[in-house]
Amino acid sequence: MTNKIKLACHCGAVELAVSLKNGLETARRCDCSYCKRRGTPTASVARNNLEILKGAENLNLYSFGTHTAQHYFCKTCGIYTHHQRRSDPDEYGVNMGCIEGVNPKDYEPIGWHDGVNHPSDE
Repeated sequence: MTNKIKLACHCGAVELAVSLKNGLETARRCDCSYCKRRGTPTASVARNNLEILKGAENLNLYSFGTHTAQHYFCKTCGIYTHHQRRSDPDEYGVNMGCIEGVNPKDYEPIGWHDGVNHPSDE
């Protein structure tokens, strides 16, 4: 993986390295029943471009509905780090707030993905 970007949860128990698919300019939020409560913007990463550097054993998994999306959190501090996307299971979304040196507010306005009307739910 080239051009690695590091991510970490709040307590530092979980660290990831990613190569972003389209940079941060295509970041988005989702308005499905779960993500609208979380509210964090995510950037897209191809599944083979995400590496867990530290703390794999410290990740909890949450899944609901179709169980396609797999949401990962640090067991210690509770911070969401990444998820396997329901809209494209070959892709992860990573929490922009976990990326070293990135403040999501600097990328506003960040668009929204229509997760309420997802085709998998029809």
